[in-house]
Parts: sequence; structure tokens; C-alpha cells
Amino acid sequence: MSGHVDTNTAGTLPLSHEWIAARIPHSGDMCLLNSVLSWDADHIHCDANSHRQLSNPLRLQNQLSSVCGVEYAAQAMAVHGALIAPTDNTNPRVGYLVSIRNTQFEVPRLDDIQSDLQIHAECLTANEHNLMYEFKIMANQHLLLSGRAAVVLNTI
Repeated sequence: MSGHVDTNTAGTLPLSHEWIAARIPHSGDMCLLNSVLSWDADHIHCDANSHRQLSNPLRLQNQLSSVCGVEYAAQAMAVHGALIAPTDNTNPRVGYLVSIRNTQFEVPRLDDIQSDLQIHAECLTANEHNLMYEFKIMANQHLLLSGRAAVVLNTI
């Protein structure tokens, strides 16, 4: 993947929930990630504990379906985009999730997972208009879900 890697964050890991919330288009309880644990030009590894919170806005009938894990992955991808964007970028590009493929769900729900979620995403391809990520979400070394996501970047 080409682009500038923000070296200003290099020595400050983990990056906090507040840092994340300031850089993605979600706020309050909808900002699901807890922190960025590691990243480079092609990868990001985040963690989250919001799947256990009763205030999680994705809960339905007091449960959090594993399908909601796709949103955790999408937020990790958005954070990755913020990290690799040029530091002098005054007009960040918005990405739209347009396709989820090869998704495998190993558990029916996330709210009953007692450990923090580990969200991993890898950018497989990138160009001026499109991104393709592979993602997986794990807890205690157990795979919970995985798949691929295509993102189209706003060109305005």
C-alpha cells in the first residue's frame, strides 16, 4: 500500500479510545474500539470491550449478534486510513463500505464473550478510489469471525 505513514504516533502506542473517536465518523457509544495496539502501512490491530456494554447501540433484544463484528472491523479500517493519511491532509477522504465477502461467523453472538475483542485488519490492495481489507476478530486466541471488505473512497 502506498502513502505516508504517520510517524508522529509511532512511539505512543496504544492509541486511546479518545484518539480514535477524534478520527472516525462515530462518537459516543458508537465508537466501538478501545485502542490501537499496533499498526503499520498495511496492518492494524485494535482491541475493544464495548461488546460487553449494555449501552452498545448495536444491541438488539439485549444481544449483540456476531454480524455486528463487521462494524468493529470497519472502524479499525477507518482508523487505519487515518493513520496512513498524509499528516498535512486537511480534507480527509471518506470511505464507504460497499461489500463484505467470504465472511465466516464462528460464534452466534459477541456480547457473551468475556475477553476483550482483538480486531485485525490487513489492507490487501489500495488505489486512489478503492481499498480491499481482510479482517478477523478474535478473543483468547479463538477466531470469532473473519472476512473481506471492499471500501470505495469519496473522490470529492
